[in-house]
Amino acid sequence: MDIATLLGTIGLGILPISELRGAIPFAYFRETPLWIAACLGIFSNLLVSPLAYLFLASIHKILHNKWMFYTRVFDKTVQRARQKISVKVDVYGFLGIVLFVGIPLPITGAWTGTLGAWVLGLSRKKTILAVSGGVLMSGAIVTSILALGKGAASLFVKVI
Repeated sequence: MDIATLLGTIGLGILPISELRGAIPFAYFRETPLWIAACLGIFSNLLVSPLAYLFLASIHKILHNKWMFYTRVFDKTVQRARQKISVKVDVYGFLGIVLFVGIPLPITGAWTGTLGAWVLGLSRKKTILAVSGGVLMSGAIVTSILALGKGAASLFVKVI
């Protein structure tokens, strides 16, 4: 594996748009063994939740103290959201975040899961654990699809 593939995989694993759904296939299709591609993609995506939580808390504190407009809009919106789904968050909060992050669909990754958990008031520890569980689940699904895809393709393509 060359340095460009390594850095590209880590970068894609951290980016909000691609996350590990883009990182693992990127490395794999650049001739990286699947297990290495999966480890790199998952590891880089596991970095997202602690960093995003820290970033959100810091930015929120700055904006909340300096901009009255932000304070009013944020407090009103978050209070309304928390009231609407407080019972569901109490029952399904942790598992809901795991499943939300773990299903590899667009806009359901570690960034969005961390943001949602933070807005809903889940603790940092619970958020990081739930998002990490979801990242591992998503990584297993993406890796399995790639492994099965290559195996399925070999049924239809004759290699000379």
